[in-house]
Amino acid sequence: MSWSTVRVQDIAVAHYGKALKKEHRDERGSYSVFGSSGQVGKHSERVVDFPTLIIGRKGSVGEVVWAPDGGWVIDTAFYLQLHDQEIIDLRYLFYALKRANLAEKTITTSIPGLNRDDLYSTRIPLPPLPEQKRIAAILDKADAIRRKRQQAIQLADDFLRAVFLDMFGDPVTNPKGWPRAALPDVAEKFTDGPFGSNLKSSHYVEEGVRVIRLQNIGVGSLLDDDLAFISEEHYQSLPRNHCQPGDVIVGTLGDPNLRACIIPEGLSAALNKADCLLFRPSDDKVLAEYICWLLNNPSLVESAAGLVRGQTRGRISLGRLKELEIPIPSLSEQERFRSVVRKLLDVQVKINSSCGGFSDAFSSLSQKAFSGQL
Repeated sequence: MSWSTVRVQDIAVAHYGKALKKEHRDERGSYSVFGSSGQVGKHSERVVDFPTLIIGRKGSVGEVVWAPDGGWVIDTAFYLQLHDQEIIDLRYLFYALKRANLAEKTITTSIPGLNRDDLYSTRIPLPPLPEQKRIAAILDKADAIRRKRQQAIQLADDFLRAVFLDMFGDPVTNPKGWPRAALPDVAEKFTDGPFGSNLKSSHYVEEGVRVIRLQNIGVGSLLDDDLAFISEEHYQSLPRNHCQPGDVIVGTLGDPNLRACIIPEGLSAALNKADCLLFRPSDDKVLAEYICWLLNNPSLVESAAGLVRGQTRGRISLGRLKELEIPIPSLSEQERFRSVVRKLLDVQVKINSSCGGFSDAFSSLSQKAFSGQL
């Protein structure tokens, strides 16, 4: 079945969000505050009083967020207002824009972002309204299953945070009196990714060596939802940024500004992009699992907010992160923690396996939906 397509500009207006610094928010308020990657807090006022879609403009560029009750949208994002609800279903548009992969429209400058004209020029298929609603309902059911898996994984992450605090104490106050050291002093390698002309979107190819980008860095896990690759030849020209299993990759831009994951054993070769710091631990001082969950600790993340620079798109530079001193427990304690982490990872693998590759299945279902094959 073939449907006509429309531009986003033909069906909606993309409004710019409005700045609202964290210190100015009223967290007791009843309205959600949204950034480019989703909800970031609460406030007593809102700028949107209707259901909307939020599109990441800076930070998590191209991310599409569902906001059925409106709220306050900060200035790192757009929010959409439909021209006519009898022409387009908002929930259908949510899935259509997710499939459109708006991140590919990123402007490659010193501060990458999504231009409104590029958003407006994006085309989506437009079946009749009843068909839109049917597609959205099917994808909603499939997405609910996917979310349950994510919730199970989140519970495992929460458990690891609790174990970390029990074993090592708060990393900021350091109640157990562990000796402290700066991050570079316990690293075999600590470097940012290539900037500017060394690595551009034009270098990406269909297959090759994996490039780890900000959208791939989850809290405690490497995300495989949006893959990018470069040629082996280009990879070899950037030896400073070669990643290997067991390296810790640190995201210093986005939400949260500080988050970390470990390169898994199955990824034998990869390269870190700008703002994705490569930390290779000195094995005689720290273990990757300890560093990863230390950097993901909410207390440390909050403390590191003082290192963030930039008004509309705050980031933590490599230089500033090098100044961060961290507690260094004994290796025997770190090894105990690593044992717990690995057991939890085994549980997560079983959760993923039980879903039978559901992410791939959802992608296939989405492809059929938007090509009229459902």
